[in-house]
Amino acid sequence: MARKLRIEFEGARYHVINRGNYRSDVFKSSGAADSFLKTLEEAVEKYGWILFGYVLMRNHYHLAIATPRGNLSAGMHWLQSTFSTRFNRFRGERGICFKVDSFLRCSRMITPFVGWWITFI
Repeated sequence: MARKLRIEFEGARYHVINRGNYRSDVFKSSGAADSFLKTLEEAVEKYGWILFGYVLMRNHYHLAIATPRGNLSAGMHWLQSTFSTRFNRFRGERGICFKVDSFLRCSRMITPFVGWWITFI
């Protein structure tokens, strides 16, 4: 069965969640977490996103973002493939780091979440 189409439009706000492939620990080391955050910074700049907050756990992450240009799918593809390439090159491995489909929740009002996110940043 095909997945549902993503809701994308200019100015949309999202809660994005994704976890390591096969629930594996992607952010075991501080180096992996730092590398992901650097790649996330690049994605925010490249795609013009507004990053409200993030949480990195050992095997998954959460992002609270807005997409002024309505380009979530393109940006998430770039973020995850770029990080996976760098991660694999450093470790001498192959394959994907994250589940293929992110869990994306489009939110009309992300403002109530902001206080919660700030607690974990």
